[in-house]
This record gives sequence, C-alpha cells and structure tokens, in this order.
Amino acid sequence: MRTKTRPGTPNTTLDSPATPATPPQKLPLLALLALATAVFITSLTETLPAGLLPAMSADLGVSESATGQTVTVYAIGTALTAIPLTAFTSAWRRKRLLLTAMAGFAAANTVTALSGDYTLTMVARFVAGVAAGLAWALLAGYARRMAPAHLQGKAIAIAMAGIPVALSIGVPAGTFLGKVLSWQVAFLVMTGLTIGLLAWIAALVPDHPGQPRGEATPMLRTLRVPGVTPVLFVTLVFVLAHTVLYTYIATFLDGLGMGGSTDLVLLVFGAASLASIWIVGALINRRLRALTLGAVLLVGVAAALLAVFSESPALVYVAVILWGLGWGGAPTLLQTAAGDAGDKGGAADAAQAMLVTLWNVAMAGGGVFGGVLLGLVGSSSFPWTILLLLVPVLLVVLAARGHGFPARNRV
Repeated sequence: MRTKTRPGTPNTTLDSPATPATPPQKLPLLALLALATAVFITSLTETLPAGLLPAMSADLGVSESATGQTVTVYAIGTALTAIPLTAFTSAWRRKRLLLTAMAGFAAANTVTALSGDYTLTMVARFVAGVAAGLAWALLAGYARRMAPAHLQGKAIAIAMAGIPVALSIGVPAGTFLGKVLSWQVAFLVMTGLTIGLLAWIAALVPDHPGQPRGEATPMLRTLRVPGVTPVLFVTLVFVLAHTVLYTYIATFLDGLGMGGSTDLVLLVFGAASLASIWIVGALINRRLRALTLGAVLLVGVAAALLAVFSESPALVYVAVILWGLGWGGAPTLLQTAAGDAGDKGGAADAAQAMLVTLWNVAMAGGGVFGGVLLGLVGSSSFPWTILLLLVPVLLVVLAARGHGFPARNRV
C-alpha cells in the first residue's frame, strides 16, 4: 500500500531503505551546485548557437536562418520526448538517470563541434534536446529529495541558478570563444565541462531510487490532480510571453536606437535574475503564492514601461531590471508549484515532465509567434503582446488559491 505524504515530505515507501529514514537537516551544497551546473549546461547548450550563427552557417554551408533552426530542433527534441522518456525511466535510480542524461550532452556537443554536415548537426542538436528533456524533468525533484522539507524551495532555487548564469555569462562567454578561436571550440568546451560534471556527480551527488514498476502515475491522470493544470497553464502562457520578447531582444532594442547596448542590457537582465533567484530561494517556502503574483506583476510593469516609455533609455533599463526580478525566480516558483501539486497525487515526476514539455513548447512557440508579429506589425508590438498574455496568467494564479498556488504557507 502506497504511503500518503504531504507536499514537501519524502515518500518513505519509495525512499526506504536506500535513503536514510531521517532526512538531512541542512542543504548538501556541493551536490546542489552540481545540479546547478547541470542546469547551466542544459540552458547554455540550447542557446549557444544564437551567438555563433554567422560562423556556424559559413562552415555548414547553409543560411543563418537555417542554422538558427539548431535552437528550434533542440526545443522540439525536448518537447517530444520529455513525457515518454520520464515515464519509461521512472523506475531508474536517479543518479544513474542524471549521469545518462549528461553523458548524452557530452556526446551531442562533441558531434556538433566535429560535424561539418548540416543534417548530422541537426541530429546531434535533437539528441541534446532529448537529453535536456530527461534532465529537466529530473532535476527539480532531485533537488527536493536532497533537502529537508523546510529547505526544499531553497534547494530548487540553488539548482535553478544555472539558468540566469547561462544567459547572462555563458552565452556572451561562448560567443567570445567563438569569435577569438572558433565555434567548434565553444562546443568542445561544453563537452569538457560536462565530463568534469560527470565526475562531480559520481563522487558527491547522493543517489535516490525511482518509482517501482507499476507505481508511476499516468500522465493524463496527473492532469486530474488538483493544482497541476493551473500550474501548467501558467507555465505555458508565462513562458510564451517572456520568450516573445527575449528571443528578439536585439531586434527590439535596435528599433529603439539601442542596438549597440544589447550586451549590457542582457547583463543587467542577468544580474536582476540572479537577485530574483536569491529572493525566491529565501522566501519560497513561506510565500510561494505571493512571489508568483509578484513575478507576474513585475514582468507586467516592465512590459508597460517598454510599451509606453521606450523612448527613454533610462526607463528601458528600469524595465529590464523589473523584468529580470520578475522572471529570474519563475523557473523555481513554477517547478516548486508543480512538484507540490503533483506530490498530492503521487505524480511529482509526471507533473515535472509535463511542465518541461510545455516550457519548451512555449519557447518554440514564442520564437514563431514573435517572428510573425515582427513581420506583421513590428517589434513595438512585443510589450503590448506580453501585457495581453499576462492577463490570463494573473487571473489563473489568483483563482488557484486552494490548489496550485495555495494561499496557505507551504510549511
């Protein structure tokens, strides 16, 4: 008989006897930093081609537009396989699964670096996306299981810190390597980092069992667990809103006459995102609902500033800071909310896999939607589009006070 647990409490039926009966009372920082590095590698692998398009397209013998699809095919690989692979590997031990996923990144980045053929490169990028889907569905739950109940939100925040670091530091650094040496070297450096991470995981990350065969919750049944559907809806639309502008931020800034400041704008956004993760990590166990509402409102205010006061560079930077403060902690908030809701029905891993799938659908959709808007009405439409998309997001968060984004404290 399956043991009932409250959100944030380890399931002793699944965790015994392979894990200690008494959970640790402090965070295993080195292990969580290993997960953060895994998040960094997955995020950077996805976006790295964006800064290397001219050189990659020249060497692969295709247009920059075609080379840009190396980012799209990565997202497609993640979206198509996260749910079925998570279900298939639900019984695998967590450490073995993480090592397998990261080994997939090492192989895919190596093939990308050495390939001179466009088709082979696209296959390698698809494989990297598959590995990403497997890793992302695993990482938040893994971080939760490493921490005591009252520190689980902070554990996820540490693991998710790899996202803004990848966007604010990793992409510019990879672009610099590509210009100074070659784009192939940038991808080989990613391979080297992943090999080092594999050793780090093997040595310092604790293992946990998966779910016994037959006990994994079917994906469709997961949607009926109270709170899961609102979290997934918010994830889909919030990420879509963010991606519409972020994908075309250079084009948007160029339309404002600030095209030469793109690097600085992204640095400011990344710094604000890191601050957001720190704030969310400190407060999430007591204020998940308030933080989620704050995140949506901050991004909304940022979009309003960009829509109405974009002629002022100073206010553009204010908007970017608010955007980063609102967005930086969003992955932590949404994955924590999905994990909490899924735990109630024994479907935490299934909920995470569905969140990862919708996240990547939204990223791919944001790029396509933004491109259509750009062609039809221009980049000035992006902030207004964000405001329109955030209205249903705010309404769903407000309505989901019983389940999904509960009004009560988590602990």
